[in-house]
Amino acid sequence: MVVGIVAAVVAALAYGTGSVLQAYGARSAVEPGDANTHAPTLRSTITAMLTVAFLTGIALDGVGFVGNLVAARDLPLFLAQPIVSANLVVTAVLAAIFLHVQLRTRDRVAIGVVVVALVVLAVASADEGHGHDAAWLHWSVLGAGVVLFVGGLALLQWAGPRVATVAGLLAGVLFGVMAVAVRIVHGIDPFDLATLLSDPAAYAVIGCGVAGFYLFTVALQTGSVNGAAAALVVGETVVPGAVGLALLGDATRAGWEPVAIVAFVAAVVGAVVVASSPAVPQG
Repeated sequence: MVVGIVAAVVAALAYGTGSVLQAYGARSAVEPGDANTHAPTLRSTITAMLTVAFLTGIALDGVGFVGNLVAARDLPLFLAQPIVSANLVVTAVLAAIFLHVQLRTRDRVAIGVVVVALVVLAVASADEGHGHDAAWLHWSVLGAGVVLFVGGLALLQWAGPRVATVAGLLAGVLFGVMAVAVRIVHGIDPFDLATLLSDPAAYAVIGCGVAGFYLFTVALQTGSVNGAAAALVVGETVVPGAVGLALLGDATRAGWEPVAIVAFVAAVVGAVVVASSPAVPQG
């Protein structure tokens, strides 16, 4: 479990720091003519993507992704996903320090709540479950990914002004399904390429990751970034946490179930509040 917690913390730190570096790179490349328009020029966008800060942020996203995968394999999902989602806390704190964005009082309270809740969750958690050998479950995560993406694209046509929140929630659920697929996929430990390539869950990892990234990009382009980020947090924490408990054998220490539930809810709510903070860069 220690390895999984370290991996999850590394993922949160990497994702959070990467977001701030990307925001810093994007701001440093703003041209004078962009200051009074909502749409930066193609030249400034390309320049931003080529800055050292932005490229470093992309590299840290890669580190975060690997840490997320390790955490999903080694921890109960109701613990792994909230820790990774705490990258918003890292982003908010670093943005306040380096981008000079003011933290509101409720942001500070929410950050404290998230930190305390994660510590309590870590104490309350038992080892991750291992109930994931049934073939139907491996096919189910792949099928769920396809249905969520295809159905989500159709749903967005009817979402109206809530399209950003809906797309963000769908992206979060897809990332949650990806976390479940990472947990159950065969051929990882010990590594066996043939087994890995024959497991539907392996394709769910890739497909849900790509689909989730696409839908979150849609969310960022079509509405409130804060609303999309908050919905993303809910989807990527609640869904895998529930699946882990119901189907994968994840469990808390004996007698700690009520404490874990309260801590989980507090961690999710706190992360949602942080997601709405002006200290979280607006993409």
